[in-house]
Amino acid sequence: MPTPSLASLPIRRLTLRDLTACADLSEDRGWPREEHKWGFLLTAGKGYGIDDPDGGLVSACVVTEYGPQERPARAAIGMVLVAERHTRQGVGRRLMRHVVSAMGTTPLTLHATPNGRPLYEELGFKVIGRAEMVCGRFTPGGTQPAVTTRAATAEDLAAILRLDEQAFGTDRTHIVTRLPAFADQLRVAEEDGRIIGYAAAWPNMDTHVVGPLIARDTSVAQALIASLAAHTDRPLRTDIDVRHTELLAWVKEHGLASVAFNSVMSYGITELPGDWSRRFAPVTVAAG
Repeated sequence: MPTPSLASLPIRRLTLRDLTACADLSEDRGWPREEHKWGFLLTAGKGYGIDDPDGGLVSACVVTEYGPQERPARAAIGMVLVAERHTRQGVGRRLMRHVVSAMGTTPLTLHATPNGRPLYEELGFKVIGRAEMVCGRFTPGGTQPAVTTRAATAEDLAAILRLDEQAFGTDRTHIVTRLPAFADQLRVAEEDGRIIGYAAAWPNMDTHVVGPLIARDTSVAQALIASLAAHTDRPLRTDIDVRHTELLAWVKEHGLASVAFNSVMSYGITELPGDWSRRFAPVTVAAG
């Protein structure tokens, strides 16, 4: 039988049963397998993919929705991948058009690499910001922020959810409630018994990714990063909104180095809701 053309291969929803195929696709493109992250995204969001008749996946991506389930207020697109042998054949464009159409009027966001940005611009996405990825072993020293931090407890959940929605601008209960199982650390900063910030550190290959990082101000964000670093022997990695210049300078003074820049892009909205000044880093750029 002749091999079906890429344009005729159906796009379907992915499930946790596709986790290994998704990780294989990442590896095929020279990315880490990131099975832990794939598992989180496939359960918290919606995966879309195209099966390869020869086995595995031709392409995949994940959409994470926020707000009311019946009428999402916003959705983030991430992990857009096309197998190396099928690149430059319009597969990524076809998958993205399908997802944009499936999401209807829901505003969309994504973090684009320099290589991916032209495709997203072609589809109507606009650049609305930038994030800088930094990575390295955190070295304590100097004047430490005078902010109290501790491990989060179940009793903190309601306060964390309120703080998160104020900063993010949309309800993220289905993300935040998964953090205790997904992350190795979940810590809060408090003042006079009131939670003023929270952050998680989750395992990704040989690093701990700091995200989400929500804080009242830069000093609280610094205290949370320092406290997470004090409880791990792995290098830290995180993606910080470039408008937070003070925090970026501080993490670089403490051992982290710039790795890459991504463009924050949107479709259907001109700026992200919420309070950017308290939103320092996403749980992962794939989930917005």
